[in-house]
Amino acid sequence: MNKYFAPSELIINEDGSCFHLHLKPEQLADKVILVGDPDRVSLVSSHFESIEDEVQSREFHSVTGIYRSKRITAQSTGIGCDNIDIVMNELDALANIDFKTRKEKSRHRTLSICRIGTCGGLQPDTPVGTYIASAKSIGFDGLINFYANRNEICDLEFEHEFRSQVKWDDQLGNPYVVDADKELVKHIAGEEMVQGVTIACGGFYGPQGRVLRVPLADPNLNEKIENFEYKGLRIMNFEMESSALAGLAKLMGHKAMTCCMVIANRRILEANTSYKNSIDGLIKLVLERI
Repeated sequence: MNKYFAPSELIINEDGSCFHLHLKPEQLADKVILVGDPDRVSLVSSHFESIEDEVQSREFHSVTGIYRSKRITAQSTGIGCDNIDIVMNELDALANIDFKTRKEKSRHRTLSICRIGTCGGLQPDTPVGTYIASAKSIGFDGLINFYANRNEICDLEFEHEFRSQVKWDDQLGNPYVVDADKELVKHIAGEEMVQGVTIACGGFYGPQGRVLRVPLADPNLNEKIENFEYKGLRIMNFEMESSALAGLAKLMGHKAMTCCMVIANRRILEANTSYKNSIDGLIKLVLERI
């Protein structure tokens, strides 16, 4: 018997759309590009040859259209893993729950999802402008720890090694480690992107080691992160969403990855505040390959 989802668990608006995104099932394409900034959806969709639907509610802006015979949905998430939790659950509901009967569909629909974002580089060889594909993500946010079967989709050996090498303080919560979809990474990253480990932080300031007026619990954490190495893998960058996306996609049966353009390098202390003029190159690359 297919599972039934009560109105309190799956909130459907009066017009038949999902609660936060305001998308209807028929408006969602199988290929999805996620961006943080609602305005960046317009940049993505400016490359579409035709547009079917456009919806905007709060920070959630979506456009579905055609790019070179591919039907694609561009969807903004806002900032942070908490918003990824909303977006991924509602995208999965749109794909795999019948909104009329409130029951899970008999046939699973798999989405291919690529998040395009910006990040802070952590290595000397990832200067501003570098494209990084997150082959593996470390979640400082703790989101996946709230879901069943997290150990089945996480790299437990890597988690243990990370905690050991950086002398992780349990007060910070339990980090989790998830791989992106290997097939999607291989297809989209190509030779233009550096592949490596990404840390998804639960904030922009303290969790990423920035100090303004409030001191840090572990002032040396960034240095330990930069020096971490395991089986030839280094931590390449900080951002704020990749771990939740990779983890939820695996739990839900979707293919997902994150790729980012470095707009600040923490190690060589450089930044580019006019990155919005140059991220279009990464957008075009993903549109071609998704």
